[in-house]
Amino acid sequence: MSSKTNAMRILDKEKIDFRTSSYDASDGKIDGVAVANKVNLAPATVFKTLVTHNGENLYVFVIPVEKELDLKKAAKVAGEKKLEMLHVKDLLKWTGYVRGGCSPIGMKKAYPTFIDNHAEKLSEIAVSAGKIGMQIIINPNDLAKVVQAKFSDLTKEQ
Repeated sequence: MSSKTNAMRILDKEKIDFRTSSYDASDGKIDGVAVANKVNLAPATVFKTLVTHNGENLYVFVIPVEKELDLKKAAKVAGEKKLEMLHVKDLLKWTGYVRGGCSPIGMKKAYPTFIDNHAEKLSEIAVSAGKIGMQIIINPNDLAKVVQAKFSDLTKEQ
């Protein structure tokens, strides 16, 4: 296995069970559905980490890769009037991660985190391990525990 990411070290320290899966990102295809296919997981079990802000506070949302974050629902669960997506160019500065490698685990600060309630029905989900080309496969309740997340309805109806 390649070197451990910060997210993996945190899970080890907390004695939380997880597996990893790596994929080749050299083709530039790092969108969630492509990643799900590359790691042979159903897209419904692969989750992306999105970071939003209201001008002063950041909020993290973990949702299925095939779904779209509903910013109104997100603002409501975060207790804010309005949220907008954090610009990709600001991601590294605030989280320590880059687009395609943003993990909900091990950000620079512990931001309020919410996991889409679709995850609660699953025994395991995949999230970024904190670098492009690497996924962590983990029980959603263990993920929620380690990042102190709440499960919420977060996605747009399709």
